[in-house]
Amino acid sequence: MNVVFILMVLCAFCFSGWQQIFSAPVQGVPSPMAALSAAMIKSAGGSVELAIGLVGVMALFLGLMKVAEAGGMLTILARLIRPLMVRLFPDVPSDHPAMGAMILNLSANMLGLGNAATPFGIRAMQELDKLNPQRGTATDAMALFLAINTSSVTLLPTGVIALRAAAGSSDPAAILPTTLFATIGSTIVAVIAAKTYQRFVPLKPVTGDTVLKTPLENKEDMPLNEAADGYPIWASLLALASLVALIPVAVVYGRSVSPWILPALMVGFLGFGLVRRVRVYEVFVEGAKDGFKVAVRIIPYLVAILVAVDMLRASGAMKAVAGMLGGVTGRFGLPAEALPMALMRPFSGSGAYGILASIINDPSIGPDSYTGYLVSTLQGSTETTFYVMAVYFGAVQVRRIRHSLAVGLTADVAAVIFAVLACSFFLR
Repeated sequence: MNVVFILMVLCAFCFSGWQQIFSAPVQGVPSPMAALSAAMIKSAGGSVELAIGLVGVMALFLGLMKVAEAGGMLTILARLIRPLMVRLFPDVPSDHPAMGAMILNLSANMLGLGNAATPFGIRAMQELDKLNPQRGTATDAMALFLAINTSSVTLLPTGVIALRAAAGSSDPAAILPTTLFATIGSTIVAVIAAKTYQRFVPLKPVTGDTVLKTPLENKEDMPLNEAADGYPIWASLLALASLVALIPVAVVYGRSVSPWILPALMVGFLGFGLVRRVRVYEVFVEGAKDGFKVAVRIIPYLVAILVAVDMLRASGAMKAVAGMLGGVTGRFGLPAEALPMALMRPFSGSGAYGILASIINDPSIGPDSYTGYLVSTLQGSTETTFYVMAVYFGAVQVRRIRHSLAVGLTADVAAVIFAVLACSFFLR
């Protein structure tokens, strides 16, 4: 991450410096270096505001997750998809809390609940770090989880549907099949890439001075029984079939159902805790305290990443790259108007969201054109890779990311390719 951060900052500085020296000043327009300076200050403050804004959300959902864990929901979910997860994560015991946290994170991402997924993802990283033989270094399980999170299968991209509806789309939920296709494809690629790349950057052997925290040596970190069996395979298949059955429901009732998701999630978790005889209020407060601490801890990581990203954007380097590549990518179904969206999405969710809004509200393009469908699908098909890495790895102080970034970017590229294929197939 150190190399990536330095390259981003140097690229933005050199690009702005070149324009400052060789371009003629324009009356009333800030100079390139002045714009770069303003972007740095604004993004630094915005990073802190973002982290503070996450405090409440993280406290809420980590509190709910604590209630679910105390009631045994993590055990139920872990057992339900154990056949798949055990094969994907052979280094994580099937009943470890990390397994349940990863499942909840992926479930929230499936429903397009980005804010809800973040606390679950952070908790998953914290639990995975308890199995980490080398603190500060990303394990294979961490890299794979990050890749799946970045490319997570999405059933209901609620935020994008709402934005399309506000832009006057005649069918805001039309992106559901294209988003599902793109995310399934990118997730498959992400898993293959993670399993392949880890062979080239193996985790160094544990030395005698390294403290290895395993479930057997730290029983307090693993309240669930490691040897517990999963549910029968028919139960897992039934759950998978039920999930697939939600697709036509989402297509027909997506706009009506989306406002119910978060309230239903809270009522469902608390109700589950009551049924399981959990002291809901006390347990919720304990989990919320953890959410506050984590949100404060990630501020330095957010400042570093978001400042570098905004420097690239303010310098014009990102726009210049899009201009050079647009003529080529347009031949393959990625028009120049959509290219800034594809380039911005891995760096900044808010930046990509702004680009999406500007494109689909442009009268010459609109939300129901091919380009409008494509950028909408791109927004719902990938996560902000650099943001997720900064938040998730920052929560456990991981500095040596190994192959995590390469896998995440591979998944991002795959998402763009599959989004183009989906929109070309379904909409053209």
